[in-house]
Amino acid sequence: MFKTYEKYIIKSFLYKFISLTFVFFALTIILGSLEEISFFKNLNVNFLYPYFLTLINAPITLFEIFPFIFLLTTQFFFYDLFKKDELNLLKTNGLKNTSILKVIFFLAILIGIFNIIIFYNFASNLKFYYSNIKNGFSNDNKYLAMVTQSGLWIKDEVDNKKLIINAELINDNIISKTIINEFDDNFDLIRIIQSEKIDIKNENWIIYNPVITKNNISDSVDDFITIKTHFNYEKISNIFSNVSTLNIFKLIDMKKDYERLGYSSDEVYIHLLKLTVTPLLCGILTLLSAIIMFRIKKNSSIIFYIAIGFLVSVIIYYLMFFFTSLGNNGKIPISVSVFFPISILSIFSILGIMNVNEK
Repeated sequence: MFKTYEKYIIKSFLYKFISLTFVFFALTIILGSLEEISFFKNLNVNFLYPYFLTLINAPITLFEIFPFIFLLTTQFFFYDLFKKDELNLLKTNGLKNTSILKVIFFLAILIGIFNIIIFYNFASNLKFYYSNIKNGFSNDNKYLAMVTQSGLWIKDEVDNKKLIINAELINDNIISKTIINEFDDNFDLIRIIQSEKIDIKNENWIIYNPVITKNNISDSVDDFITIKTHFNYEKISNIFSNVSTLNIFKLIDMKKDYERLGYSSDEVYIHLLKLTVTPLLCGILTLLSAIIMFRIKKNSSIIFYIAIGFLVSVIIYYLMFFFTSLGNNGKIPISVSVFFPISILSIFSILGIMNVNEK
């Protein structure tokens, strides 16, 4: 059973968290609507369409800023305690500052777990739906690329020809064990090209020692040929980089498919690790924000508190972004790129807790 002060703390913290969540959701809708209106301004669609797309894209954006919402929530929570002098009242009744921190720390972790298990999967499915709809209005809609258990698949259209491409392996800008089926506009087969090595660094692919089958007759080419496509290695990599459109189960399947293909799964692995530690990050940022509040003047204005909150959020964001980039580029181990920033924040939090009861 929760004690009376615990119920009060939980209720007050949740109220502020939900309020701030709605505020940031509204801001996300407003800013997202401007972007969608700009995208659809020259397209003949219902005037409500941009707002609909903004609405289904907003949850995943909101999820990405949840840790910082916890930071600001904690600031507003303690601002109210200071303003109403409730902190001294709790102290008079024998309640230590660490007791308050313990309640909001575990509450933040529980909310973080809910966000990962329920909210993220819901938001990522909406993002996937959003991406599919948006791609339908893109000029590149007829050019598709995906990874399945059977390897890399590409659909392309060039010079009135349709290409269906399947490669079993990819290593940097080289795809291997590749079959290219070339069709005309009526989808009649023109030829089949098979090769063990294709350089896809540029849109003009270099196909080494291909075996070309035409009218059921196969011929080997000892040198190389080139074909024009709309894809290169960079474009394929960018297509696969939008991991936010996949829920946790799809991310795990994608990681397996990437490894089977020989394609780097580092970005997917980093994303999975970040999802795993998100509840802990929410708890740590809650503690860090509380410690900051204890150490600055309690009679400061709310604007000052908000400014401090945004400044700390920006610093933490770029810290985590920097280490994530190093991990994605292979400069540091993946585990270090995820856990090192959290370790730094944890150390600051632990040092701050040591004498927090004296505040």
